[in-house]
Amino acid sequence: MADYVMALDAGTTGIRAIVFDHDARVVSQAYQELHPVYPREGWCELDPEDVWRQCLSVMQIALRQKDIPPRNLAALGIATLRSTNLLWDRQTGRPLYNAITWHDTRTASLCRQMDGHRSMRLVRGLGRMAQGIARLWPGLRHTPTGARLITAAHLSFTPASALAHARWMLDHVEDARQRAEAGEVLTGTMDTWLVWKLTGGEVHATDFSNASATNMFDSFSLKWSDLFLELFDVPAAMLPEVRDTTADFGEVDASLLGSPLPIRSVVADQQAALFGETCFSPGDVKCTNGTGTFIDMNVGPRPPASLHKLLPLIAWSIDGQVTYMLEGMINTTGSAIQWLRDNLQIIESVEDSDRLAQTVPDTEDVYFVPGFTGLSSPYWDPHACGVAVGLGRNTRKEHIVRAVLEGIVYRCKDILLAMEIDAGIPIKSITVDGGACRNDFLVQFTADMLNVTVQRPAMVDGTAKGAAYLAGLAAGYWSSLDELREKQHIDQVFEPSIGEERRRRLYAGWKRAITKSFKWRDYSA
Repeated sequence: MADYVMALDAGTTGIRAIVFDHDARVVSQAYQELHPVYPREGWCELDPEDVWRQCLSVMQIALRQKDIPPRNLAALGIATLRSTNLLWDRQTGRPLYNAITWHDTRTASLCRQMDGHRSMRLVRGLGRMAQGIARLWPGLRHTPTGARLITAAHLSFTPASALAHARWMLDHVEDARQRAEAGEVLTGTMDTWLVWKLTGGEVHATDFSNASATNMFDSFSLKWSDLFLELFDVPAAMLPEVRDTTADFGEVDASLLGSPLPIRSVVADQQAALFGETCFSPGDVKCTNGTGTFIDMNVGPRPPASLHKLLPLIAWSIDGQVTYMLEGMINTTGSAIQWLRDNLQIIESVEDSDRLAQTVPDTEDVYFVPGFTGLSSPYWDPHACGVAVGLGRNTRKEHIVRAVLEGIVYRCKDILLAMEIDAGIPIKSITVDGGACRNDFLVQFTADMLNVTVQRPAMVDGTAKGAAYLAGLAAGYWSSLDELREKQHIDQVFEPSIGEERRRRLYAGWKRAITKSFKWRDYSA
């Protein structure tokens, strides 16, 4: 048996390669920064060739650091940022344009136009009818057709959509549409591009988790959506083949590392983190706290009907068995703590927030709504703002710091309660990862407000771990999900420490406070 497995984690701002041993411990790793390009206000791009060079570089460095020959690797797993796509020449492999990232907003007007198309109005109308029927017959939500129709009620396109990015490039890059229609151009998200490059152009493929986040894919029928492709006039012939997350994605060309290396997993970043935190059962939740927060819940083998506009995505597909998840996002997490440091200057470091929050027993009824860029799920109010309420003469900086951290947790609870309703599954466990999860107060208050056990793993980079787990499982390096659970190294377990009455009272105060932020920037209201 091979000694190691490697994960390649390509994010928005950096690339990391990590070599894991059989105990899922890090043997070697390398990291290099990426430098996004901002050609105009609201635009955000990545140079695909730069991403490729950095990926190859970190893989080579990680192997050299410990003198690991590639033949000692069982497999490579690849995790990438989602909805960041590009076009490239089928013959030469040269990109036609930079990759447009999920942060980019240039297609906002196009998305509004498509949302208003009669086909979309009809689809949403049918969905609303299904929602009405479901109120009389709740069981409809749990049938495949009912779930699909109810989800369609709030179907819309966002500027983060890879579908909208593809349409923009076809319309604005010279000769792109003509060449695409002639079969000379391929498209794909970042995972597809990296697989293409690593295999020397032999494999043009993606996996179900990445495809489900593009707005081009029907997660119910498990096919590219003819309706959406026709609506956006994107040729289907450009698109990659969709494979299982643990399918055979070819081999890394021997000239790149010195010998061939099987690519046995391709997965989207948040889905990789869900798998990496061993959230294998319905009701398992992982909460990634970084600049923002991604909350993902395993909902099992059936796509859910979300009444709260949460994103039903494919988590992974193993041996033809698809697992779905619900996802909610909070835009402001780590950035709210940075705001305390950089703008208010009431803490000297991000770490200070943890210490100061624990010097007072409560916030003295101060609530803070972290709505700097609006409120996402389940409120969906882009006009909301950040709000602090309950300030008094006795309010000190410690109360404000604690209120900011508590506000982040209240937003998590908003999303998780919506997930429980939509999935019809109680939350079984929460595992936290990401940089902000090192804040003990934040994690303890999460356990208190959700009334569940919260685990913090020793390694808080769940994305790379998940890519490695999936690849190792596919290659036979690890034998089962149960074995992977045993490899999970937990740093600390946080148990609820407050009573139900206090929990109810605190959350009731939050529900009052958050209404003060609604539609603040909607001056026409």
